[in-house]
Amino acid sequence: MAKATKKQALGRGLSALLKDPDNDIKSVEDKGADKVVGNIIELELESIDVNPFQPRTSFNDETLRELATSIKEVGVIQPITVRKLDFNNYQLVSGERRFRASKLAGLKSIPAYIRIANDQESLTMALVENIQRQDLDPIEIALSYQRLIDEISLTQEQLSDRVGKKRSTIANYLRLLKLDPIVQTGMRDGFISMGHGRALINIDDQQQQLDIYETIIGKSLSVRDTEKMVRSLNEKTDSTNSSANSSSATNLLPKHIAKGVKDFSDYFGAKIDVKVSNKGSGKLIIPFSSEEDFKRIKKLINSED
Repeated sequence: MAKATKKQALGRGLSALLKDPDNDIKSVEDKGADKVVGNIIELELESIDVNPFQPRTSFNDETLRELATSIKEVGVIQPITVRKLDFNNYQLVSGERRFRASKLAGLKSIPAYIRIANDQESLTMALVENIQRQDLDPIEIALSYQRLIDEISLTQEQLSDRVGKKRSTIANYLRLLKLDPIVQTGMRDGFISMGHGRALINIDDQQQQLDIYETIIGKSLSVRDTEKMVRSLNEKTDSTNSSANSSSATNLLPKHIAKGVKDFSDYFGAKIDVKVSNKGSGKLIIPFSSEEDFKRIKKLINSED
């Protein structure tokens, strides 16, 4: 505890450097920047703006009040991270719950790490730190991954390195964004789990997807029960399609192709169709449901470059 008190006292001394307009620190090359940037500084709460890049869109009032009570008793244990915008003006990179709770607790200042970063770097830091540390719901995580891919131009492989997650894990989260918006909202509100969502992804027809979603909630189905329902529905659909095409000559696919098609389907998040001739040549067909879905598949293909 004595060590923490000493560090915060030092921060209060360093904060005086930031209130000298004649020696305003604007870059890491400026005089005194090494004493400020990367250090813990006591900053006035009124000088900090919230981060527009914050991936979390909702905060639980009850847990905020609990955190505020804890902060009143023991203070802010983990400093927030901010980036310097202008003279005595900062923007949150991460730690918005601590920032909000400190305001609720009636604090005037808060310990903060200071960074000097452009918008892109700030977005990267905010998203990566929130993915790793915050209790985000699956859709918020998926949206954060998608923003890193879209706005920072990362491939899934690069994203995997940044956030320390397997590429397959990232792909599974991104596939959730294919779900109907109503299903996504249900996942965000805790009516269904990510496991339920992953099962529903395998239903191409949106109305059928919504019907099963309502059944899950109405009957409190487990993930395993949902998977069985989806599998049964797909088997009936496949059987119907097979009967409709019975006039066409069909052959069982070789094992290596059948397995490959399944891998392709899992990777692209779509049911891949394959046609193979008697000579062994053939073609793969990747379906897409919208312009956004086409762009998603295109990015998956380009990420292999």
